[in-house]
Amino acid sequence: MADGEIRYEHRMSDADKLMWTIEHNPMLRSTITSVVLLDRAPDRAAMTDIIERASRKVPRLRQRVVSNPLSVAPPRWEVDPNFDLDYHLRWVRAGGDGSIQDLFDIAEPIAMQGFDRARPLWEYVVVEGLAEGRAGLIMKIHHAITDGVGGVALMLATFDLERDPGDRGPMPDAPEVHVMNQRERFFDAMAHERRRNAGIAKRSLGTVVGALGLAAADPIGTSGAVSETAQSVLRMLQPTTAPLSPIMRERSLSVHFSTITLPLDEAKRAAKRAEGKLNDTFLAGLIGGWRRYHDRHGVALPALRMSMPINVRNDETADQAGNQFAPARFAVPLDVTDPVERMRTVHRLVDEARAEPALALLDPMAGLLNRFPKEVAAGLFGSIMKGIDFTASNVPGAPVPLYLAGAEFLGQFAFGPMAGAACNITLLSYCNDLNIGFNTDPAAVADPDVLMDCMRESFDEILELA
Repeated sequence: MADGEIRYEHRMSDADKLMWTIEHNPMLRSTITSVVLLDRAPDRAAMTDIIERASRKVPRLRQRVVSNPLSVAPPRWEVDPNFDLDYHLRWVRAGGDGSIQDLFDIAEPIAMQGFDRARPLWEYVVVEGLAEGRAGLIMKIHHAITDGVGGVALMLATFDLERDPGDRGPMPDAPEVHVMNQRERFFDAMAHERRRNAGIAKRSLGTVVGALGLAAADPIGTSGAVSETAQSVLRMLQPTTAPLSPIMRERSLSVHFSTITLPLDEAKRAAKRAEGKLNDTFLAGLIGGWRRYHDRHGVALPALRMSMPINVRNDETADQAGNQFAPARFAVPLDVTDPVERMRTVHRLVDEARAEPALALLDPMAGLLNRFPKEVAAGLFGSIMKGIDFTASNVPGAPVPLYLAGAEFLGQFAFGPMAGAACNITLLSYCNDLNIGFNTDPAAVADPDVLMDCMRESFDEILELA
């Protein structure tokens, strides 16, 4: 990744700050974990050199979050004066017979642990000693740094497109360290708020002028649009009392990792049978799996409530670091048994979710929640999320083979934060594979092997369409 491709702001956005603040409730932690299976152990010296270089080129890898309790401005990203690469890059040896499940057994407690908030919010753990001479890489990053799409771009800064890329050139300079005093922080926060308020005023003026023009041309249509936006905001912020599933209501701080791998080409061909897209295959397979799982437990359930991040990147923000997604919530029917009809149904539901006017207002709504004390903000956001049965996310990965310090990627799996749900399911493509990571809460899903059997049956049914 070339220098300057991604823009890094000095402060969190309101949405990032909200994600940072709500962790006052540990159930709402926003940890992203990615597990890579490598064909061999990376060369230690080369790996250390690569990560050291990346930490000097990618600002977030050396920056910590610094909050000011006396300011309403979002926290700042500042270079950690005590940055220690040995803390962030560690090496361990696998136990057991070195299976991929042994790799996941190491990754799970790492994912459960909260970050040290005095340090940069990432950790890499290399796992040696897997079967057949293989190794693993566990990458842990806080969601406040970036979303899934941006996370792939961030991680690519440390990966190669060939096993031996040759000389990497001179080591880049380390970023300058400057720890602000309280006076500097005060005036910096004031300047930030002035710039932000000026930006809000400018955007609001443009919106008002545009709205007045539309109102003059089409008063009835404009009134309807305003009403629909207000209703959309209410739908997004509406609290939910409980999940729809009666068998997945318990929650804990524990996780369990499981995976399924599907062939990309077949999944795309199956989607075409419904005149849909890859995401339709993914979601329809999940819905069919959840129906089978509830049937196994003797529960006939009409629907589950799903959360899905909607990518809101545009041409102006495509090169900007941080989170650019809006969480959509909607019920998905479990009683559509025909796989083609299920793909069409979920396609329509996702289109409706993407068309919600409130998605464009995520940052202002986050800014409003940030004005409350963190206990209140966490409680309000928790009331929105606690009724989620599962979260599903589709992240496009690398279409070509990747390498790290001489080791080739054999597969990469992403495990997103549950944030109050019983399960987070993340699809991450790699070459011609669709790798699906299931992060389940053992308190909600006590029999993950049964769930995986149900999911495999469902995806097999859909892939038969190919």
